[in-house]
Amino acid sequence: MTTWIIIAILAIIVIYFIAQYNGLVKLRNWVQESFSQIDVQLKRRHDLIPNLVETVKGYAKHEKETLNQVIEARNGLISGTPQQRIEADNQIEGALKSIFALAESYPDLKANQNFLQLQEELATTENKVAYSRQLYNKTVKDYNIKRESFPSNIIAGMFNFKREELLTIPEAERDVPKVTF
Repeated sequence: MTTWIIIAILAIIVIYFIAQYNGLVKLRNWVQESFSQIDVQLKRRHDLIPNLVETVKGYAKHEKETLNQVIEARNGLISGTPQQRIEADNQIEGALKSIFALAESYPDLKANQNFLQLQEELATTENKVAYSRQLYNKTVKDYNIKRESFPSNIIAGMFNFKREELLTIPEAERDVPKVTF
């Protein structure tokens, strides 16, 4: 009888460890999947930008500096760590704001259907990027909590589950913008 109790206790412990390990694996994969969703949206934006730049070039031939900034920032999205790619993404956001500001100076561009359609698609993509970033940070938070909580932290240490970093924004972008009329 005592042997069966010991075997049952050991079986429960083994099953518990397996469940904890599988939970960590599941969350780690969710972190990877949620970052790939950011990647999908950044790729979508990456593909839309040349069309937008070409449309604007037709109207604002002398605004090459702004257009070149957009192209350079776009090229930075291709590789790097998640944080480096997000920094390149932030540069693109700033450059795109400049392009949309150009539309104010060129009434024909502002009314151009291609420009309006691309602007709408980029706005939709920006919303999807923001949502994907939120999902990524939530998933990383859940993973890190599980990884650091007892007793799953023992299993995480045994199987080398690494801490994931949250996506952050640069300090300069945290300030509240000043609006003047």
